[in-house]
Amino acid sequence: MAETKTHGRHQFTLPLLAIVALILIFIFKPYAVIYGVQRGSLYALIAMPLALTLGIVGILNLAHGDFLTLGAYIAYWIFNSTGLDPLLSIFAVAPLLFVVGAGLYKITVSKVLRAPLLNQLLLTFGIAMILEEVINLIWTSRPRNVYVNYASASASIGGFRFGTYEFSYLLAAVGVLVLLRLFLKHTRLGKAAFAVGQNPKGAKIVGINVEMIYLLIFSISVGIVGIAAGLTLPRMSIFPLFGSPFTLKSFCLAAMAGLGNLTGILWSGLALGIGEALVQSIEGYSGWSDIVFFGVLIAVITIRSYRGSYV
Repeated sequence: MAETKTHGRHQFTLPLLAIVALILIFIFKPYAVIYGVQRGSLYALIAMPLALTLGIVGILNLAHGDFLTLGAYIAYWIFNSTGLDPLLSIFAVAPLLFVVGAGLYKITVSKVLRAPLLNQLLLTFGIAMILEEVINLIWTSRPRNVYVNYASASASIGGFRFGTYEFSYLLAAVGVLVLLRLFLKHTRLGKAAFAVGQNPKGAKIVGINVEMIYLLIFSISVGIVGIAAGLTLPRMSIFPLFGSPFTLKSFCLAAMAGLGNLTGILWSGLALGIGEALVQSIEGYSGWSDIVFFGVLIAVITIRSYRGSYV
């Protein structure tokens, strides 16, 4: 009984310390918290589909960020061609990326699932290079922008003014997280996908079509990236290498949260987003913000290696 009470206290200690730290940061550097939550939500939104693919399909997709770039350019093309709002274009971009993901899976990814890890890395790296070059050939390397009035909306707290559009990243990240959890826990396909992620051989024995699940999950993951693409377009300039940094940061969040921990991806994204914004707020050290991500990645892998638990 005493051990149970102690364990219960420990469960609440970390969240309590996190809340206290967040309050202190907000008091002294409110912009670090606001910008960090906005940025961290976007990182989590982009990382969740990568973690889903990694946890169930088991492939390291180095082209993940390039699908984001492709989706952003498709949304840009739709806006220029039809005038359709970038947020509404999500309903076209996400299904299109779903189809692209399904096609690439059937043609390429499915051939290397049982191959050595190096083959998977080389294949997805090759896909990333092809996507970048195709985008460069069609749209050139010139940065592209889309302007919509609501993207420049702002609010103020005291004398501090900040943009409000970026809170849409938080809403989208929470929405995608809820939908994915509902899908995995409360639908037949989701439960089958969860079983495949846990034990693909066992799932196949009980009659689950493992190949179909792999195809579905990979395609859904690429489609979800289309949501982030439509959301980022009104606030960010896009260019052929636009999505590449998000690939590395997504792997960092997946490593920090652990395989299959989608909720952990969101919390990790918020924590690292705030940490990154906090470093950027220090005069003369803004260029060091990426160290937050990759320093944490090295620390997590090192700690887990000592514990004998690898991501």
